[in-house]
Amino acid sequence: MSPREPRLVVLSSLFPSTVQPGAGLFIRERMFRVSRELPLVVVSPRAWFPGQGLIRLLRPGYRPMPPRREMQEGIEVYYPRFLSLPGLFRQVDGLSMALATLPLLWRLRRRFQFNLIDAHFAYPDGYAAALLGRWFGLPVALTLRGTEVPQSRNPHLRGKLKDVLLRATRVFSVSESLRELAIQLGMAPAKGRVVGNGVDTSRFRPEDRHAARARYGLPDSAKVLISVGALVERKGFHRVLAMLPELLRDQPELHYLIVGGGSPEGNLEQALREQVAALGLEQRVHFLGPIAPDELKWPLSAADVFVLATRNEGWANVFLEAMACGLPVVTTDVGGNAEVVCHASLGVIVPFDDGGALKRAIANALAKDWDRRAIRAHARSHGWDARVAVLVEEFRQLVNTGMETRAELPIASRNPMP
Repeated sequence: MSPREPRLVVLSSLFPSTVQPGAGLFIRERMFRVSRELPLVVVSPRAWFPGQGLIRLLRPGYRPMPPRREMQEGIEVYYPRFLSLPGLFRQVDGLSMALATLPLLWRLRRRFQFNLIDAHFAYPDGYAAALLGRWFGLPVALTLRGTEVPQSRNPHLRGKLKDVLLRATRVFSVSESLRELAIQLGMAPAKGRVVGNGVDTSRFRPEDRHAARARYGLPDSAKVLISVGALVERKGFHRVLAMLPELLRDQPELHYLIVGGGSPEGNLEQALREQVAALGLEQRVHFLGPIAPDELKWPLSAADVFVLATRNEGWANVFLEAMACGLPVVTTDVGGNAEVVCHASLGVIVPFDDGGALKRAIANALAKDWDRRAIRAHARSHGWDARVAVLVEEFRQLVNTGMETRAELPIASRNPMP
């Protein structure tokens, strides 16, 4: 019998749309590259509950609803809605997502004939995918991306993570630290494989420094820090801002670029602007807003050092993007950060929430003469082609191995997930 070609349904509640174009770009980048080798459709369920439109009167960015279907680069992307109530009711989001997505997948099965479900994030997405995989009798691939770390500390969700890791057919993680977490939660070591994200070095490359700085009104003589990410507490922009007054004593021409906007996690822009005003830094901190990936090389090329005082990350693609533009990285020792910034020639890793260590690391990084060519070479070694080749081969094996390798299905049948 000739091998079957994988036909994927990519299941991820975090995915770009016309109303949230910057959400989940790292997932689209990875899976749309896979789509050049294998056919796929994307299903991105959106949390919803009756009356949430009233909340948007007070919080305009709360759960914006995309259209039911979009075409992106020739790929179908569906946005079904699932009932999700705030608070402890989030414990049933996985079941709710699966039930709400089931009718759409029945229609897709008849028309698209998919034979593999590829989910991103363990809960609720992976939980829903595991249920759907059992109902359709299909293998499920799951990618852990970092949300699993705080969820594993939540007594209401830890058991659900264990269920997902038990029932997924294959578990990818974007860092070794996440794979180790999955093993601690009960995943068989042989089930997991690290497949980090890559970087597009044709998109992220250094531009002329003078031209880049002119775009943002920065003097050529300035020292420039940059952070890129969603403006949420986890990313730690406020922690960097708190360091600036002391840093300015030694670097009087220091400027700080903040690139990013709100996300499904929230939007702290107003609080950050108030912090800047309270510190008297209005002329030194520049809020550039969200910047499209194709244009991100310009602020990166204008900077000297990339900094992200983050609370949690899986594998931060933005580190490689900064390195591809020649920037050293200063960041915290959480998640997979030390796996990306893996050598002293690439940047500095500091303990989380150690303000003194963070300040010293930034000051030293600004003063150091970095080998930026070596930094760019490291980024080039993390291109997408090798990652995609691994994924495509893994997907082919999952589809063609057969039911006998499905993870713990007899247990699942005795102990239903919901």
